Amino acid sequence: MNWRNGCIGAAAVLLAACGSDEEPTAETAAPEAEAEQTAAAAEPETWGFALEEIEGSVQYEYGAKFAELVKEKTDGEVEVKLYTYGQLGGLTDIYDQVQSGAVQFAFGSGFLGGTVPESQLFSLNFVLTDNEKTNAEILNAPEFRKNEDLVASFRERDLQPLAIVPEGWQVWSANKEVRSPEDFDGMAIRTMDNRLLRETYSAYGADPTTMEYGELFSGMQLGQLDGNIQPVFAHQEMDFYKVQDYLIFANQAEFIATFMANSPWYDGLSQDRKDVIEEAVTELVPYIHDVQTRLNTERLDIITENSDIELVYLTPEQREVFRERSLPVRDVFSEMVGERGTRLMNALLEQVEKVDVAKSAPADEPAATAPADEQSEADEPAMDEAA
Repeated sequence: MNWRNGCIGAAAVLLAACGSDEEPTAETAAPEAEAEQTAAAAEPETWGFALEEIEGSVQYEYGAKFAELVKEKTDGEVEVKLYTYGQLGGLTDIYDQVQSGAVQFAFGSGFLGGTVPESQLFSLNFVLTDNEKTNAEILNAPEFRKNEDLVASFRERDLQPLAIVPEGWQVWSANKEVRSPEDFDGMAIRTMDNRLLRETYSAYGADPTTMEYGELFSGMQLGQLDGNIQPVFAHQEMDFYKVQDYLIFANQAEFIATFMANSPWYDGLSQDRKDVIEEAVTELVPYIHDVQTRLNTERLDIITENSDIELVYLTPEQREVFRERSLPVRDVFSEMVGERGTRLMNALLEQVEKVDVAKSAPADEPAATAPADEQSEADEPAMDEAA
């Protein structure tokens, strides 16, 4: 009997040992599969964001804050990876990649006009107000940012406009003082390869010249160019100020970039994800205005501390002369982009005019007064209403 029990025990041990080589059953496989799914679920989704500028720029600061907000609002389920200028190629390469969906987001500015002609609206001079904060609010209010013509012009190119980011005034540099169109006479000033800009500076009396961005410093140093047009931070980052004698502030236009997404990808997002993006871009309007103001102020300080360049600020009367010269270029824009682009331009001009009228209204004759029970809402900042 003891011998028989011993044989049974040995057989049980042997079977248990052999069992370890068998395929796992459904019951034993389930916990393993569940563990793998949990690990996969823990991996965050990644959204790529291509920038036209280098680290430390306005676009980089925007991208970094956007990434922070998205990660926070999705509880870490989504991460945004930034690609600074050069990592994915040149400007047109960036636009091609966001159109194809190779990256989900990108910035587009002056050169974007070759892809979305209507975006050249932002190259027109004297269209916006002379207040940078007001301009940021106008451009990002739903009345303009979600304008049907603006959205359609991007979506035809597989792009979804999400926000419009002014990066500071475009400032003229020159080797002589410029206060009137006569001072521009014969001046070779570099413009981007953009018909509207060429028409504008021809109207000012200058000789608009196209040159690659990377060749600008040597072009001015060797006297091939007499002037340049850039936001302050670019004049400083690229050392352009070191080969020019004057910086002229006419407040004729801001450097403006459009934050955009690949539209087929965007359309496939859940409403929750779209809401995260909308909340983030709305929060970023006042944030990036403060950032660009700070960066441009700091860069101008660096310029003046490290050179004897002279700063010239045009008076309202001097600016008006240039404004008059710029008006016919609006007809050129309409000719280039047709009815839709013209409607878009008029919509922007209408929003600017409303602001100008409100500002010019006498203090004792307000344009409108909200009823007492609506005062608390009326007192909220404009961007809260836009949100």
